[in-house]
Formats: sequence, structure tokens, C-alpha cells
Amino acid sequence: MSQSFWASRAWLAGGWQDDVLLRAGADGCWSQIESGAAAPADSVRLAGPVIAPLVDAHSHAFQRAMAALAERRGEGGAGADDDFWSWRDRMYRVALRITPDQLRAVAAQLYVELLRGGYTQVCEFHYLQHDTDGSRYADPMLLSWAVADAADEAGLGLTLLPVLYERAGFAQVALREDQRRFATTPADVVALQRAAQRSSRRHLNAGIAIHSLRAAAAGSIRELHRLADGVEGPIHIHAAEQTAEIDDCLAATGARPIEWLLRERLLDARWQLVHATHALPAEIEGVAASGAGVVICPTTEANLGDGLPDLPRWLAAGVPLAIGSDSHVTRGWAEELRWLDYGQRLALRRRNVAACPATQPATAARLYDAALAAGAASAGLAKWGLQVGARADFLVLDAQDPSLLGIPPSHTLDALVFSSPGDAIRDVYVAGAAVIRNRRHAAETAIAGRFAQAMQQLWPDAD
Repeated sequence: MSQSFWASRAWLAGGWQDDVLLRAGADGCWSQIESGAAAPADSVRLAGPVIAPLVDAHSHAFQRAMAALAERRGEGGAGADDDFWSWRDRMYRVALRITPDQLRAVAAQLYVELLRGGYTQVCEFHYLQHDTDGSRYADPMLLSWAVADAADEAGLGLTLLPVLYERAGFAQVALREDQRRFATTPADVVALQRAAQRSSRRHLNAGIAIHSLRAAAAGSIRELHRLADGVEGPIHIHAAEQTAEIDDCLAATGARPIEWLLRERLLDARWQLVHATHALPAEIEGVAASGAGVVICPTTEANLGDGLPDLPRWLAAGVPLAIGSDSHVTRGWAEELRWLDYGQRLALRRRNVAACPATQPATAARLYDAALAAGAASAGLAKWGLQVGARADFLVLDAQDPSLLGIPPSHTLDALVFSSPGDAIRDVYVAGAAVIRNRRHAAETAIAGRFAQAMQQLWPDAD
């Protein structure tokens, strides 16, 4: 059945509008959104300002199990130097031993946290495929179903992205022993994607992914691209995250990663380049011309020491810019947007780097609207946000939260992003139904208990 909501204020089409009627149809999508409207007698009067949630465009759910557990020098093979590659060794310890039940427990906890952080759709870059010894499960989708079950229990949308992963590096033809759970072929990836699509699960869709150019041979990438002609959904790939990877790619192919993708004429509007941290101006222009998008993950990129993207140039080029929580050291989009601009401020020694005085002088609004607009393509959805035809997802803010209290109404979004700490998201709705009400999820106690148990099993010797 249809449901009507009424908000005294809502962020629509890049600005705050008053007296907003939002009507969700029986299909769980918006059928009417109108400002300056009287509240119908049967409508739900919302308790605060309303904004659209964002898509979390890049997630490795199992890595939630190691948040804060790689923050000591010398762990995971790190000696005098600790960088992305030493962190990766520690991450593999979790990847090698997590079971399907533990994965579901960890993912369910994560997904509730993402809802609280203002996301209602997550793109799961899923490369955990096999049993702990590397053998194939009887059901190749077993770990995919664990993630999907977790998303269903939490109540958020899931874009499953099975990953092509076949080698350890440009000069290596096979995976390392500690990568044995990741092995896939182009045919495997397409079969996993089609199985997810055929399942017709609530709020589940699927695309495909390539881990990176270092992890997949050129011929396999071309084959997957050929097979993807019949695949609905986005195509994601890690690209240009680490300078060492760029150097290796140049040595092996004569081109940088993004340059290679452009040279091969692979990119189109389905493609999402995750990180793209070390992109050159010509590469940015090439991506813009292709219609592809980028997914920036500011807190993970900071945590791993990746570097900073050329945010002003990406924005100026008009490339769709989504955000992701990636390794989940942070699970809320406000902090991702805050650090997206803060990183630029530190590097350039200027303030409000992302703002554009001529079109959008508010930094928070420009970044939020950019991530909102890019969300649909990153998740393979036709529409996203507070617009007719999109899924009826929305957030209700608490104007009495300390981060928003006393703030002029026109600056609500600025305060949400830049006044921290705060807990300003009061209610979260997905497809017109409340999944977080007054900051509580109905299943949070049971989910947290299973998560705590899984963590004890995964880290029995932690000191």
C-alpha cells in the first residue's frame, strides 16, 4: 500500500524547501514529491528535516572485523615501514579464516552501522569466494548469500559485485597462497552476477568487478568486458590507488592503470574507478569523456596512507563522484565528506576547496549533491534520492542534536558535515519503511551479540 510523509523541510534539488509532501507507492518507490504542500490527514509527520541517504559505493564487509586492529607498528609484517602492503598482509589473516556464519555476523553489524551513518545502499566489492583451504563450496554463492542475508536482516539495499581475481601481480601468473580464497575466472564472475540477479531478493541487484589491473590479466579483462555486454549493472575496478602499482603497471604494459583502461577503450558510463588517487590531468579528462565515474574513499585512503586525489580537477571535469567506506574505519558519510575536503585543505593550505562560489559556495552541499547524483550509477540503479521513481529512502535529522542545535536552518547540511562529533540522524527509511527509528534498529541487540562472538573467534589471541 502507498504511504504519505510530510516534512516541514527537506533538501530537494540542491536546496532546502518547506512543507514537503513525499508519497511512496506500493512498489516502495516515490510516486509524488511536492513542496509547499499541506499535510494530508493520513500522512506521517516527520520529526525533523529530511534528506536523501547516500550510496556507499565501495565496501569490503569482512574488513569491518579488523577496524582498529591494524594500528600498531610492527603488526602484519610491518617493521620500520608500515604501509598499504603491510596492512594487506594483516587483512589476509582475516580473509583466510572467516567462515560464512562469521561473515554474515560481521556484515550484519556493519550494515546496521552504515544505516546509522546515513547509507541505505551498499556496493559490496566481493572477492571472498572459496573455503578456507581454497576449495570451492558446493554452492559457489555461499559467501555471497552470507552477505545478502546480512543486508536483508539489516534492511538496506545491496549491490553485489563479484570480483575477477586471478593473479598476485603483473609479473605473477597465479595467486599467492594467502590469496587462495579469491580465485575467479571471467565466466565465474558472470555466473555469480547472474545467480544474484535471478534470486529476486528484496533490494538486491548485482554488477561485476575487476580487482585491479595487477590482479587480472589483460586477456581476462577483455573477456569479461565481452561477457559483460549482456550484463546489467555497474563495473567496478580498483585503479591508481598506490604509486607502486602505477610503477609496476608502467613496467608491464607501458601505461599507467587509468591510461591503460582508456587506451583499451573499455570505459563507459557503467564503469566506476575506485580510488583513482594518483590520476594525471589527461587521465581525468579521458575519464570525463568516457562517462565513467570515480569512487573516492577518504577515510580508508587516509588510514592506508594512499595519498590525496586531485579533487578540484575531478569536480571541474564533471566526473560523477561517489564515496565509499571501503575498509570501514568510518561508517558514516558525513565524516567521509568532511575528510574529503579536509585532506585538500591540508595539502593546499586553503579552506573550502570543494566549494564553487559561482554555482555552489557551500562545501558540504557541493560534495553531498555530487555523491548523491553519482550514487545511482555506482549501484546500477536507474534513479536515486528524493525524486519520483527512485526507491523511497530518506533520513530524518534531529534538529536538537548538539551538532545541529541552534544552527540557522539554511546551514543544516554544513553543520551535519562539519560540526562534529554528532549523532544527528534520527530515523532511516528504506522503501518507505523505517529501519532505524529514534536511532535504534529492531534487531541491533541480536546482531551485535553475534558480531561480538564472531570477533572473539577471529581474534582469540589478541592482546
